[in-house]
Amino acid sequence: MSLIAGIIGPVASLIDKIIPDPEARDRAKLELLKAESSREMQAIEARMSAIVAEAKSLDPWTSRARPSFLYVMYALLLWSIPMGLIAAVNPGLADGIGRGMTAYLAGIPEELYALFGTGYLGYTAARAWGKAKGVER
Repeated sequence: MSLIAGIIGPVASLIDKIIPDPEARDRAKLELLKAESSREMQAIEARMSAIVAEAKSLDPWTSRARPSFLYVMYALLLWSIPMGLIAAVNPGLADGIGRGMTAYLAGIPEELYALFGTGYLGYTAARAWGKAKGVER
């Protein structure tokens, strides 16, 4: 829970005690919620702008890094087709290839998987935000 969200509850109960008119009390609470929403949106926009700026970079290594990860995932999925054919012809060879790939992928540190996941989710969120704001097509 954010600091602002932790403050909203006590301030709302304080408003209940200070403002006797129910209509004025509701307006004050609404303004409080609008202020919280505005601050939270500003924080999200600040984080997302850095991600969007990186995605729009003219540097090909920076701007193509995340889409390249997608292509790697597609290649891994499409690899199942030739593996199925190999398994039909030589099940032992397909089993050896599968065990080798599993051993290799298990050797990659967990932190690297977390880094890829975080980067991919950040890219997805930045794209969704950019499209919602009308910045991207």
